Amino acid sequence: MQDQQIEQQLNIELTEEMADGTYANLVVITHSFAEFVFDFVNVMPNVPKAKVKSRVVMTPQHAKRLMRALVENVKRFEAQHGNIKEQDAVTLPFNFGGTPGQA
Repeated sequence: MQDQQIEQQLNIELTEEMADGTYANLVVITHSFAEFVFDFVNVMPNVPKAKVKSRVVMTPQHAKRLMRALVENVKRFEAQHGNIKEQDAVTLPFNFGGTPGQA
């Protein structure tokens, strides 16, 4: 059993550039018969245009594994920190509950 665990270990490298991460508050998901495409976007208040910050493409099988992993991690998070409060539906562009800026 221990031999199987050793064989299944994966060494994952995280570069300094990637370690900072990229903030996204919106993900647009599209799919074809062969792949799922996740476009991660950072939408800023009162800015009508937003750029895709990162795009991740994966097979449907990997997308389903991602979904399961997210569900499991949200459950763990809520068990430790309490329920995550969901917001009402948000229309784009976001204004983050604030007033429009003026110059």
